[in-house]
Amino acid sequence: MSYKEDVLDCGDAGPVRVRVYKGDADFDNPPLVMHLHGGFFLGGSLDEGSRVATQLANAGAVVVSIEYANVGVAPFPASLEFVFKVLDALKGRCAKLAARKSFLFVAGEEAGGNLAAGVALMARDQGMTALGGQILLSPMLDPCLATRSFRNSEATESQCPWTAGWNHYLGFAAKGCHPYATPAHCMRLAGVAPALVITAEDDPTRDESLNYARRLREAGVLVRESILAGPTGWPKDYSDSTNKKRDWEEKIRGDFAAFFHETGALSY
Repeated sequence: MSYKEDVLDCGDAGPVRVRVYKGDADFDNPPLVMHLHGGFFLGGSLDEGSRVATQLANAGAVVVSIEYANVGVAPFPASLEFVFKVLDALKGRCAKLAARKSFLFVAGEEAGGNLAAGVALMARDQGMTALGGQILLSPMLDPCLATRSFRNSEATESQCPWTAGWNHYLGFAAKGCHPYATPAHCMRLAGVAPALVITAEDDPTRDESLNYARRLREAGVLVRESILAGPTGWPKDYSDSTNKKRDWEEKIRGDFAAFFHETGALSY
């Protein structure tokens, strides 16, 4: 899989460093996906997001993976507002980056999944009807970290990157009440873009991911969910930038492709 390094002028967001991925499949109107790498709100990089971005492109999308780390380390809401500005700029660039009739998606893993879910809520509230779907992989949705999947994980409070990340992102407890910051606590989910939620049996965020998928479905949102059999090594394996092939990559590529077809972004 090849990619192109670029710097996009994203209006109010300024110049943004990106990687643009395109697969071998030739579709007339490939989906355009803004991809947000992980990093637990403490960092991350385009290199660390390359494994997921590559599989999105292999599933038929044109993927714009954005470098948001310098802003991503800022507390809420700075990083979310930045990401939304980039998404809004990409909305006007569909024809240039993909095709005039391409659907626009947002995707992200762990901290990037939080931002993707938050941006989907913002898009609904600000009337951005161009957003065709949200793809959430092991998303960080609930700062309480009190689910059974977390209790069963090996993470402890003293060395848990989720705890450190949430503390940095929220800054103080009051921000945890904002639905854009903690989508798991959002009380109004109707009308958001269709969602693909992917987790794994050994994923610490499994329970909050599945609970969010359930609540979206109950609110009338089109939802596809996928639970990978363990062991996967998630979320650590997301950021592995080596060339070593992972067993789960083919599975998520199939999940991406099925979601693109189900939302009408790709035709058979």
